[in-house]
Amino acid sequence: MSDTIEAPYPFQETLGFAITEWTDGGCTLEQPLLGHLGNRYGILHGGVHATLLDTAMGFAVSYTGDPEQKQLVMTLSLNVSYLGVASGEKIVATGRKTGGGRSTAFAAGEIRDTEGNLLATATGVFRYRGNAPAGE
Repeated sequence: MSDTIEAPYPFQETLGFAITEWTDGGCTLEQPLLGHLGNRYGILHGGVHATLLDTAMGFAVSYTGDPEQKQLVMTLSLNVSYLGVASGEKIVATGRKTGGGRSTAFAAGEIRDTEGNLLATATGVFRYRGNAPAGE
């Protein structure tokens, strides 16, 4: 694990995803396709997609480079479009900061499976809690 990536928190451990990359303005998560995360049809529940997209985008806009100096954000708006059903062993969610200012940030995200199929896209609006990142 990189020095800039935080240790897993309890909900993250419950779902089983890992933060594999976290940079200024970007975040990548990997989620194994686990049976208990399926809906009544046995496919990955849409709430998992929404959670991963919200998380990847939230981390993308809150990077500080120091896990001891956390920049917390609150999701104000989350819009998810579901486009496909996952194949393979895991899915990968990416989030990237697309804009914002002193108190609000905008982000976009997507989820792909290991075969490269686009499964979901999202946009989000986040409010910084506490101090805004340096340079904002």
